[in-house]
Amino acid sequence: MRNRSLLILTAVVTTGALTLTACGSRDDKKPEADSGKTTVVIGVDAPLTGSLSALGQGIKNSVDLAVKTANKTNEVPGVTFEMKEYDDQAVPASGQANAQKLVGDEGVLGVVGPLNSGVAQSMQGDFAKADLTQVSPANTNPALSQGDKWAENEKKRPFKTYFRTATTDVIQGKFAAQYLYNKAKKRKVYVVDDKQTYGAGLAAIFAEEFKRLGGKVVDTDHVTVKETDFSSTADKVKSKGADSVYFGGQYPEGGLLADQVKKAGAKIPTMGGDALYDPAYISASGESNDGDIATSVGSPIEKLDTAKKFIADYQAAGYKDPYAAYGGYSYDAAWSIIQAVKAVVAANDNKVPDDARAKVTEAMSQVSFPGVTGQVAYDEYGDTTNKQLTVYTVKGGKWTDLESSTFED
Repeated sequence: MRNRSLLILTAVVTTGALTLTACGSRDDKKPEADSGKTTVVIGVDAPLTGSLSALGQGIKNSVDLAVKTANKTNEVPGVTFEMKEYDDQAVPASGQANAQKLVGDEGVLGVVGPLNSGVAQSMQGDFAKADLTQVSPANTNPALSQGDKWAENEKKRPFKTYFRTATTDVIQGKFAAQYLYNKAKKRKVYVVDDKQTYGAGLAAIFAEEFKRLGGKVVDTDHVTVKETDFSSTADKVKSKGADSVYFGGQYPEGGLLADQVKKAGAKIPTMGGDALYDPAYISASGESNDGDIATSVGSPIEKLDTAKKFIADYQAAGYKDPYAAYGGYSYDAAWSIIQAVKAVVAANDNKVPDDARAKVTEAMSQVSFPGVTGQVAYDEYGDTTNKQLTVYTVKGGKWTDLESSTFED
């Protein structure tokens, strides 16, 4: 899927063997003695261990595949790409520590990650101060790109270095509410969140739209990350007569919540966002999850012609873990950085400039190419221009897509 036909619109890299100068005085950016190439590092930050590692490993592996593809096809003549991964365990403090390490490594010209919006909040400032591009394949909280007053229609981009290939919760939350009310015909929803940046924000947007459509939020509740006993919440869901549950949070808690709601006697579907869309959500539950619903960004890549080569190459690479929900978006995030580097090198007499980080950030706003997940480009806030989403349901113990569409407010 990635070859030399994938060019950003603003630059054409000349062919032939090129010798590039090192970027600044960094040791790991010196030309390699054997090939005469300059090494450019793409960092990865994700939860590589812990309860969300299934998603984190998919992110890491997909970036690794993009890096290997770029090197194999000589996507940027004279440049060898390298990946360095860091584990944040879905903890903001760990993410910030990783951001500082990535900033300190002068060979790094772009970072893919993190998974969690709360972790991203802890990293953005450090990256911005260093002019270091960050592209998340999974963050969906609107404030990360549009500022804290986005809900008041006072959008202001906080950090010019921040980009994402995943669409925001403004779109996902409304999309979910419209499906639950208009298609699933549910009218009384019980809303629960995990008090985290992603979960609470998504649940609030969903609830507002559901009420606007005419539905009723019968009550709300909050749970704690890594908690396992949700019986009190489940009992309240039953007593309130809800015909559905909406959960803003991750799959470890979501799967257990859905399980305990059904055990309490409320045989109703649980719905959530992209963080529920993982096989681990189903395996976390002792009860059947059939009928539960999740929305996720984009279309299922298994059904996209644009993803066929990515899927084949990923399988051929023999990675231990699947690419999971964000694999295609991670590949596209890494390829965005590669294309920005390509433009910067071409504009600087085929050399990596001393101010490469700032130049790469500037070039990112012009990146546009046919990616794994569709056309990849960014708007004035650094958000993806791809507004496609998909509704999935559990059927026969597996996630099955119901419908995909482009969101229109």
